[in-house]
Amino acid sequence: MTADVIIVGGGPNGLMLACELGLAGIRPLVLEQHAEPVAEPKANGLLGQVVRLVDHRGLYEPLSGSAEPPKPNSAYFMFAAMGLDLGLLADSPVFGLAAPQHRIVEVLERRARELGVEIRRGHRVTSVAQDQDGVTVEAEGPDGGRRLRARFVAGADGAHSVIRKLSGIGFPGVSYDRRTNRSAHATVPADWIDPASGALTVPGYGPVLPFLPHRTERGGFSYAPFPGLPPLVSTTEWDQPAGGEPMTLAELRASVHRVLGADVPLGPPAGPGPHVLRRLDGGNTRVAERFRDRRIFLVGDAAHVYASGGGPGLNLGLQDAVNLGWKLAAALHETAPPGLLDTYDTERRQAARRMVLNAQAQSALDALGGDTTALRELFAELLTHEQVVGHLAALVAGSDVRYDMGLTDPHSAVGRFAPELELVTATEKVRLAELARNARPLLLDLTEDQSLAASLAEDGDAVDHVGARRGPQGITGLLVRPDGYVAWAIGSPRPDHAELADLRAAVRRWFRP
Repeated sequence: MTADVIIVGGGPNGLMLACELGLAGIRPLVLEQHAEPVAEPKANGLLGQVVRLVDHRGLYEPLSGSAEPPKPNSAYFMFAAMGLDLGLLADSPVFGLAAPQHRIVEVLERRARELGVEIRRGHRVTSVAQDQDGVTVEAEGPDGGRRLRARFVAGADGAHSVIRKLSGIGFPGVSYDRRTNRSAHATVPADWIDPASGALTVPGYGPVLPFLPHRTERGGFSYAPFPGLPPLVSTTEWDQPAGGEPMTLAELRASVHRVLGADVPLGPPAGPGPHVLRRLDGGNTRVAERFRDRRIFLVGDAAHVYASGGGPGLNLGLQDAVNLGWKLAAALHETAPPGLLDTYDTERRQAARRMVLNAQAQSALDALGGDTTALRELFAELLTHEQVVGHLAALVAGSDVRYDMGLTDPHSAVGRFAPELELVTATEKVRLAELARNARPLLLDLTEDQSLAASLAEDGDAVDHVGARRGPQGITGLLVRPDGYVAWAIGSPRPDHAELADLRAAVRRWFRP
């Protein structure tokens, strides 16, 4: 069998890539080693820039259950178990979406099948080899071995990626062997919950706010009452003896007592599950040496893993998939300009390295010891300043990533994820996220004379054009890539010849062969 793209891995990242290709008219083949969707609880939701991204694809409503667009957290968040007062910011970049990973997989798989994607479960890849024209994949399935052929292969097969290993791509990074994380869904005494703040008030210790990691001199503790699920209770400790027996609630209770110096009576979780009950010894923060090897690409945990909380791997992985999807589709449709596929590695490694900084800085600030405590006290003083809070909030959200779009003097929006816009067209009010649902390049023209589209007489079919009468102050034109990043922008109401020339150059740089 021959396919345009074989995606190895049917988790959230592989399915997101399949959806992106499906939107562009490509029908990829997804190979997933598990015969059934994995029920093991993993990530509990999405955080930051990725929430706006799923809104751009119309996935926010089925994941959140709300028809309202996503709204940022403008109150309170944490960095290394220290408070970030987001109320200091005029515009918070921290968006959140509570959705367990199995629900994300369910929604994405349904969307992929609607788009005509073929998903084969129970298929384990055993060999991959590429040549000048394509990639040969051998896989073992329910009916025996299969040899498959594709023009491109994407490895979205997790931290222990077979595709990465078979391709000989190194996975350098840092291992943490001193830390033990324990987590479980459990019940807590109902009268310990403050109805006003939702805090868990522990006798002998005090209140612990929900969802926010809490550090003591002996470790870390968190209490997360996700909607529709029993509370998730977690601890972090250092230099614990390795656990040889399966994790139990009694073990977690003992860990909580060591960390808080007080007892929390944890009961078994209610409801059908699946429920978390796990112990993780150590962890890794690693980034692949390259995300592209000729016709093979790495996506998500296959390309990067992080030994920190908050689900950074999934947040980045979904964005990897959207970045790669439109570029692969352009190559297959023969509309890709030279070097377009190379920008996947350049751009997403940039984002991955930024997350490494985030993960390692938080790990250092979470560690035990008097020196760390002193550093945290100083850091807490800095967190009273709006500029510091804004900088760290953008780091946590991933909204500080800015790609090089090849312009010498770009507008401040260029290279960043498109701002949240509500536009007034000739017939209606519409959000930018609603215009982005088809994953096409988009030119928003808010100039007085609607002159931007006219300047693209030779290249107009490469992008969709939307004229609007009113938009945000300081922006009169935006060229938005399918992944939501701004390739060109202006703020003047009447663009001059040089600005229009830059627009034409941007269209040809990204969307013309």
